Amino acid sequence: MANAGKKEISYEDLKALLAKSQNLLLVDVRSQDEVDKGRIPGSTHIPVATVKDAFSLEPEEFKAKYGVTKPPLETSELVFHCHMGRRGAAATAEASSLGYVNACNYSGGYQEWSMKEKK
Repeated sequence: MANAGKKEISYEDLKALLAKSQNLLLVDVRSQDEVDKGRIPGSTHIPVATVKDAFSLEPEEFKAKYGVTKPPLETSELVFHCHMGRRGAAATAEASSLGYVNACNYSGGYQEWSMKEKK
């Protein structure tokens, strides 16, 4: 699963995290138009261009703006995703630069998720 040094997780890893974790923060970094067409259940929308500012907020401000608890820097349950992986990887790198050493990217993105979930 997600751990230091592993910056990407698979569909199977994400499904397992969603099933067992109460603290997972799954961040959808796509545009609002993309999110309006479908999303991974339980994800929080924070566009890629705003990730640095969002994760620089104080915990109270983060909760007020996004409706979820800001994760601690050492969390192993912070996953970013976009449509195909590139923006998710950029957001993961941005979070890592802010000190989130275990942040991960779901590299399959919404494209893979929607394909596998519609089987």
